[in-house]
Amino acid sequence: MKARGKAGAGRGRKGELRPAAGRFDPRLRLLTLALLVGAAFLVVALSGSLSADAVRDRVDSLGAAGPLLFIPISAGLTVALFPGPLLAGASGLLFGTALGTSVSIVSATLGATMAFSLSRWWAHDAVEALAGPRLSALRAWVGRRGFLSVLYARIAPGVPYSLVNYAAGLTPILLRSFVAATAIGVAPRAFAYTALGGSLGNLRSPEAVAAVVVLVGMALVGLLLARRDLRRARRAP
Repeated sequence: MKARGKAGAGRGRKGELRPAAGRFDPRLRLLTLALLVGAAFLVVALSGSLSADAVRDRVDSLGAAGPLLFIPISAGLTVALFPGPLLAGASGLLFGTALGTSVSIVSATLGATMAFSLSRWWAHDAVEALAGPRLSALRAWVGRRGFLSVLYARIAPGVPYSLVNYAAGLTPILLRSFVAATAIGVAPRAFAYTALGGSLGNLRSPEAVAAVVVLVGMALVGLLLARRDLRRARRAP
């Protein structure tokens, strides 16, 4: 049993992060994950020093090194459930639409990967131990779709970005599929919010108009994909 426990905290085949060893009760692990994320969110929400404006002011003072500091700060705030649109908007204010979009995509993808890895390492096997037949079947279905499951969640309107990060870590989705789908799926909205942030002084600028068009288009595409999948699910035996 001890040998199994030590192996469980390492890495699986092809570099995949494996869940932590089952030394704690599954319910306790899920509870501690929720408490940890909730505590991080409260710290950010109640601390004025961690506002989007504060991050912008601190990074802006660094000049050319600003993006290198902004990325880890933004990624960390993403783990703490900080609203991504505010961070992307701050990136647009700081770096402009072109550079800011790249910074926003990297930041969002890095933060999502950190949250996914935390959830996968600490609570993945806890969900496996507690899941009933229906939840197990749902997890298996999501895992088989892998890349598409994450991509649809990124595109669909109204799906909380940060919660998807943690929820995906509790499923069999491969890390590489999660990272790829996240980077692709967040790109359009990252551009839109970054462009809006960089165009606050002129919301009639071409960049701001393009951002609104992208957001509306993403919402429509997400609804169409969700409708198509719902029809397929109903037809399935």
